[in-house]
Amino acid sequence: MFPTLETDRLVLREISKDDAKGIFACFSNENVTRYYGQETLKSIEQAEGFVDFFANSYKEKRGIRWGIERKGTQGIIGTIGFNAWSPKHKRAEIGYEIHPEYWRKGYTSEAVLKVIQYGFGDLGLTRIGAVVFIDNEASTNLLSKMGFQKEGVLRDYMYQNGQAFDTYVYSLLKNKR
Repeated sequence: MFPTLETDRLVLREISKDDAKGIFACFSNENVTRYYGQETLKSIEQAEGFVDFFANSYKEKRGIRWGIERKGTQGIIGTIGFNAWSPKHKRAEIGYEIHPEYWRKGYTSEAVLKVIQYGFGDLGLTRIGAVVFIDNEASTNLLSKMGFQKEGVLRDYMYQNGQAFDTYVYSLLKNKR
């Protein structure tokens, strides 16, 4: 059964076909995708494909992705979760995005903190990594604030609009927090 997580202001829940509109609102916005390594979506059908991808990823134990919903409202404002989940090696990479209308309100920090707790607790992870475009100051600041340590640079690691970009790699270790 898919886990639902709650914070003071948010519900992190399973993503359904009904969330395609919210996913499209995020991933069709170039301000969201410019540091994502994902081309900007052009159709709601592409967003529906994301819903299927997230569901299959969880079913196959490769990742877990929650929809971020504000309590008392309907519809998601973004997503958060783990990619490259390796239960055997007790590690995963965190990823998230939120619609620009909700930036700088503390929602992403709140969601990241809850997902980290779930990862180290319920999933038994010992390492949570993150890969971030070097120019993504908001994300690098957030990860630093959460205790992640920068480990280095991955050169030409992510492609965006046909161009290769360097990224930082970060980690947070369960026993070193």
